[in-house]
Amino acid sequence: MMSSIIQALNLTKKYGDLSAVDGIDFDISKGETFGFLGPNGAGKTTTMKMIYCFIEPTSGILTVQDLHVINDRRRIKSYLGVVPQDDSLDPDLTVYGNLITYSR
Repeated sequence: MMSSIIQALNLTKKYGDLSAVDGIDFDISKGETFGFLGPNGAGKTTTMKMIYCFIEPTSGILTVQDLHVINDRRRIKSYLGVVPQDDSLDPDLTVYGNLITYSR
């Protein structure tokens, strides 16, 4: 049986009245290749930002390696490597921490 690496249950992100991510569910297993597909504005980038703890979900449950994205931000960030589409540094990390994160 494969273990879950990332799991979302009723994951939602709102900006005022705008629902950027509206109650999505997914489960990514260890070793699985997974992709988000959809048109511009579908919430793909917002979902990725929640996974790597750059923004917090409005509601729902989102875990990475059984760690909650709100309560365990630093531990999650230590496991992930991210290559963003824009130049942006994570304010929760030191310069060295950002270099390590991007280099993974």
